[in-house]
Amino acid sequence: MTTQKPLEDRLRASFPLFLTLVWKSLDLPRPTRAQIAIARYLQGGPKRLQIQAFRGLGKSWIAAAFVLWILFCDKDKKIMVVSASKGRADDFTIFCQKCLIEIPWLNHLCPQGEERWSRVSFDVANCRPAQSPSVKSVGITGQLTGSRADIIIFDDVEVPSNSATDLMREKLLQLVTEGESVLTPKEDSRIIFLGTPQTTFTIYRTLRERNYVPMVWPARYPKSLVGYEDVLAQDLQADIDKHGLEALSWKPTDTRFSELNLLEREQSMSRSNFMLQFQLDTSLSDALKFPLKISDIIAMPLDHDRGPTTLVWRTDRTTLLDLPAVALPGDRWHGPAEAGETDKWGETLLAVDPSGRGKDETVAMVISQLNGNLFLRGIYASTDGYSDKTLTDILRMGKKFGATKCLIESNFGDGLVMEVMKKHAIEMKIGLDFEEVRSTTRKEDRIIDTLEPVLNQHRLVIDTRLVEWDYQSNHQMAPEERLPRMLMYQLTRMCREKGAVKHDDRLDCLALGVKYFQDVMAVSQHEQIIQERNAQWNRMLTAFVERPQVATDILVQGGDFSSDQLESGVYSWV
Repeated sequence: MTTQKPLEDRLRASFPLFLTLVWKSLDLPRPTRAQIAIARYLQGGPKRLQIQAFRGLGKSWIAAAFVLWILFCDKDKKIMVVSASKGRADDFTIFCQKCLIEIPWLNHLCPQGEERWSRVSFDVANCRPAQSPSVKSVGITGQLTGSRADIIIFDDVEVPSNSATDLMREKLLQLVTEGESVLTPKEDSRIIFLGTPQTTFTIYRTLRERNYVPMVWPARYPKSLVGYEDVLAQDLQADIDKHGLEALSWKPTDTRFSELNLLEREQSMSRSNFMLQFQLDTSLSDALKFPLKISDIIAMPLDHDRGPTTLVWRTDRTTLLDLPAVALPGDRWHGPAEAGETDKWGETLLAVDPSGRGKDETVAMVISQLNGNLFLRGIYASTDGYSDKTLTDILRMGKKFGATKCLIESNFGDGLVMEVMKKHAIEMKIGLDFEEVRSTTRKEDRIIDTLEPVLNQHRLVIDTRLVEWDYQSNHQMAPEERLPRMLMYQLTRMCREKGAVKHDDRLDCLALGVKYFQDVMAVSQHEQIIQERNAQWNRMLTAFVERPQVATDILVQGGDFSSDQLESGVYSWV
């Protein structure tokens, strides 16, 4: 007994030592350096923390040992474990129960009387009676409220199925926020997040802004510290400070996976999945998932009467613009590398996407076409629905920029908005050709299919003043409400997942106008081809009547019946 008491004291004082002894009792290898570092952070970290580590490091096992250590130190502690699914949370509780049963020096914690003992919750022996069990497991969509806990562990609550879109992530954030109301108001109460981020917009980033201090353990030392600033695990940062990043770059950070094992995983997995799951780097994954980028748009000041006939796109330091960017990391605004002579604007369209009063916006945009490029020259947005003021303001904007056609999305109001606008246009003596369009395909696919080809060809140009306006709009709202309403926020966060963005009014209006010009230009090009073929056919018939020998030679040799060939009697090869 005299030799056992000091060991118990040492176990209570050191969770890394407790973890090592649990691993030994379960016939597991000694904890690796990264596992010991995580154990230290769990024991001595802040009251609200998050641990992000590569797949396979054993975060959940370490967390289970941490639960046992807390109960080993204080039998009256109440712990809640929350996972993405109820089944996974129950597996966590069952593992803790098996450890209590199978590890001899933890048997004294097994309940002896009428304490609770089920797969969803259990009590430890000799704990004080309480409504809340010693350990309780619950899925993130389950009943968090109704219980109280001194320690709440969120174990991998973010998974691809519940974090793919803005709406999903917002719902997930609301669910994890309930932990604050469940937590007991004690000095040593804590909330702990364990997981692997799934996207740049991971809830873990938002939690960091809410003072949940993160620590990150990637599988390899990163090639660059961009994205790892102030969050890289202290032991890894100390290695880099000592040996330099170049000397350690891309070497394994832990013995959990060997160099050969990591190479095999890199080869068998896609690059984006490896960077996401093992390096906790989401930049490549999001670059593939979110195809619309502001760097593909040309931003420049636009004149009221004339526009550039030719533009050259390039992204380098010479074209970089100091404009507010609410895009993905590394996506910035660029101006044209070269701009040609100017000419009067071509067809100018007023695109309108109406909505009712409330959270959605009625949006109107003025888009002009010139020499194959599309120029976004004006934007109007209002949460006042289709009031008289909103519709007259839209018509005035269209008149200001010389719009000749008004295209209205008819899914809302079923044609009512267009009739009201026509009445206002007559009263204001504004000559506009009104046309309705109705969308039937899924919104996310339609927007991406419309805008991606135009952006990839760098055919969309935006007035720099509109970039500033978009960023400053809705300034009276809270930041978390302002950002989703910005056009460029919506554009860069749009993906093919259903409900990809919380608000899409401005982006939908832009796609409406761009789609119109795509159809018009396609019809125009088709008509030109038909006209040219008809003209060539007429020339061929005339040639056979007037100069049959020359026409026969051109036809036999596969030439083109151009006016020059017919005049000179010489055909060209096609």
